[in-house]
Amino acid sequence: MASIIGAIATSHTPTIGFALDRNKGDDPVWAPIFAAYRPIQQWIEDKKPDVLFMVYNDHVTSFFFDHYSAFTLGIDDRYEVADEGGGARALPPVKGHAALSHHIGAALMADEFDMSFFQDRALDHGCFSPLSMMCLHQPDWPVSIVPLQVGVLQFPIPSALRCWKLGQSLRRAIESYPENIAVALVATGGLSHQVHGERAGFNNTEWDAQFLDLIERDPVRLTEMTHADYARLGGLEGAEVIMWLVMRGALSANVRKVHQSYYLPSVTGIATAIYENEAIAVPADTAERHRGHIGRQLAGAEALTGTYPFTHARSRKGYRLNKFLHRLVEPAHRAHFLAAPEQAFAEACLSDEERAMIRNQDWRALIRYGANFFMLEKLAAVTGSSNLHIYAGMRGEALDDFMKTRNAPGALYSVAGRDVRSFAWDEKKASA
Repeated sequence: MASIIGAIATSHTPTIGFALDRNKGDDPVWAPIFAAYRPIQQWIEDKKPDVLFMVYNDHVTSFFFDHYSAFTLGIDDRYEVADEGGGARALPPVKGHAALSHHIGAALMADEFDMSFFQDRALDHGCFSPLSMMCLHQPDWPVSIVPLQVGVLQFPIPSALRCWKLGQSLRRAIESYPENIAVALVATGGLSHQVHGERAGFNNTEWDAQFLDLIERDPVRLTEMTHADYARLGGLEGAEVIMWLVMRGALSANVRKVHQSYYLPSVTGIATAIYENEAIAVPADTAERHRGHIGRQLAGAEALTGTYPFTHARSRKGYRLNKFLHRLVEPAHRAHFLAAPEQAFAEACLSDEERAMIRNQDWRALIRYGANFFMLEKLAAVTGSSNLHIYAGMRGEALDDFMKTRNAPGALYSVAGRDVRSFAWDEKKASA
């Protein structure tokens, strides 16, 4: 089973990545930042975690306010470096541990956390600024990651207590994962700072020291504080330190601190820390019982003939195909697809198998492969088929035979809108 070996706490200010990228290790102003991360580099090298579970927040780079979630878990197998306005940093993409992500996502949902999930999104400095200083990364990163993006920039945001409780659920999730891997938690953000308004530049070093003491020794006290408390003591943006409670809630009650640093060069108090877990190993039957809890909602669905729940694993497998089909909602894309399908397939890097399924409108093969039904509905609308053609095809029946099983055999329909004036199947019906 998986085990949590400990945790790293770190600020994620872009200052950290800037200092690394500009080779400022010998500059006295920047040298303390490099010194703070050397013990972390050594700890990672010594402990050799397989996965880093990274708690961070995006800075309106890959996530915008058109859809802003409280807790968003990455379920991908690869994460690129985001361009935040001046070009992406010269860092390699980092591997994701998709299987662990899927397990954690199911576990958090089973514990009634209403999660969001993301794929195909780059990570910004909230993740890569500290990660680039924590690990040697040329030519590749030595670990995989599972990123958890916490929405802390648009209020209302999760409470400190909710972050703590998610951490407790996260511990059960990781410790019930059946593969024998070592996981280290990484909490990012803060410490005190405010970057907007007349209070911009606010810092409180006394609060920073107290927070570091509380997160180690008495984290429950931190769960009792409001967002206004955190803003008053550490600045409004400094309130993002509630993310550290996800990490702390996933650790044992008592931890052993093996490293801590603090430096305030400019706007943000930069802190690092390492906490080693002192948890007792979870009994095998307890972990098995929790896996049963995680899978309870879908238990038995696998016995339903011709039924394929759209799980994270199926979503990952069919992602490229589903993305291509989803883009049929874009007028330019669907016009290009209708005019030059083979060129559109090539531009989307679809496999030969994926191209053949679309070309042949093999509805059953598409759904078994990992296409989502509502992508098939879009393809049918664009190519002139009705929804009933899809249903019949998935059942392996001729349309006429399928329609005989319906209460209204003439009720064919589609989701197509004003761009499609008429359908061949509708014209046939009208002329009959």
